[in-house]
Amino acid sequence: MQNKVRKAVIPVAGYGTRFLPFTKAVPKPMLPILNKPALQIISEEVVESGIKDILFVVGYKKEILESHFKSAPELEEVLSEKGKTEFLKSVEYPTNMANFSFVLQEEQSGTASAIALAEDFVAGEPFAVLFGDDVMYNEGKPVIGQLCEKYEKYGKTVIGCKRVGMDQVSKYAAIEFDKVIEDGRLFNMTKVTEKPKREEAKSDLAPLGRYVCPSEIFDIIRNLGRGANGEYQFTDALDEIAKGSGALAYVFEGTRYDMGDRLGYLKANIEYGLRDEELGEKLKEYLKTLV
Repeated sequence: MQNKVRKAVIPVAGYGTRFLPFTKAVPKPMLPILNKPALQIISEEVVESGIKDILFVVGYKKEILESHFKSAPELEEVLSEKGKTEFLKSVEYPTNMANFSFVLQEEQSGTASAIALAEDFVAGEPFAVLFGDDVMYNEGKPVIGQLCEKYEKYGKTVIGCKRVGMDQVSKYAAIEFDKVIEDGRLFNMTKVTEKPKREEAKSDLAPLGRYVCPSEIFDIIRNLGRGANGEYQFTDALDEIAKGSGALAYVFEGTRYDMGDRLGYLKANIEYGLRDEELGEKLKEYLKTLV
């Protein structure tokens, strides 16, 4: 069985309504964290995990997403002529960092429908899934790289999770498990429920936008019924695979920023700014004057 994860799928076809009017003209994955689009930071997480083939499932304003990962000859020529080497490198890097493919999701009918469009790209191999609403930071191993290690070791679907607290779990999905496998961080998953009621949730382990799956997930998606919000939910497919070949819930190391939320977006910019070599101290001193 092929356990090496060599491909990644990043669904980014949503309308980004919580960031209107900005997202009227620019797709939400292009929201900048400092001077990089969130989508580039997510893609760097993939590349730093040793994966070079990336598929974006795109939708509204797809041409803007595509243009960021293609060369810009006119801009590159201007930067080269003016000797702006560092800027030139930053412009060229997204073009060369990975092998990018794009597929259009014409109908917004749920996360499972988005993943289904990756079947030809995956071509029977295991693959990583990274949702565009979730930016992850970890000083050591990238989050998706942590999940890939667990998949390659155990050969089962791996779901990246965090403990969110029982009072918050109804905003997410909730994992159920029957045993701990490693160090209090890896669990044998028996069920996952999308946005359960607080009193019905069995744990506060919530999936947070990072997954590694075998290609058999596509057979499950084909037979899914509509779930929450009348859509085809990837969570439901994960629930089915847990009952079949099995799945693992892994509490990853790192910080997650919710880019689908305005406060989450602000937190990402502040914390990335504080880590920035040039901006960190200046930003820290400025924040002190405010608080």
